[in-house]
Amino acid sequence: MTKSDKKSESHEGGCLCGKVRYKTIGQPKIVGACHCRYCQLRSGSAFGVLVYFKEAFLSLEKGEVAKYRFRSESNFQWENHFCRDCGTTVFFRLEVFKGLVGVAGGTFDPPAFWYDIGAEVFTRDKADFVGCIKAKAHFSTFHYYNPKNTESPRLKGEK
Repeated sequence: MTKSDKKSESHEGGCLCGKVRYKTIGQPKIVGACHCRYCQLRSGSAFGVLVYFKEAFLSLEKGEVAKYRFRSESNFQWENHFCRDCGTTVFFRLEVFKGLVGVAGGTFDPPAFWYDIGAEVFTRDKADFVGCIKAKAHFSTFHYYNPKNTESPRLKGEK
């Protein structure tokens, strides 16, 4: 695939029940595997895969999403967008990534994992059973991590 082909390639995806569908154009700006407690809770798994695009390169093709907003331990706004019917988190917006919208990596249609992981973050909270994740960089936390809010013990990612 040539460089110009990558700029115009598109990928589609959606929620479990199919009522929410989206389309992305081009390559993502950021792709990460995140082991923070928020991603664990949001995904219901050991980590989340976050695939960020410029807002203009993602379109909601079908359905409506509900939103859940909260402030992280570092006092940044986080907004999850999920299907009102099946509950699948499809998109998210983080205040630290202005102008970008994240897509939950597992919601792309097969072949779902067509992108490369740029960074693995919050490895301090990585589950012992998760093996090596092929990524260009690995970080114990993340560059913007600066705790300001006290969180309940159930949210603390410390081992």
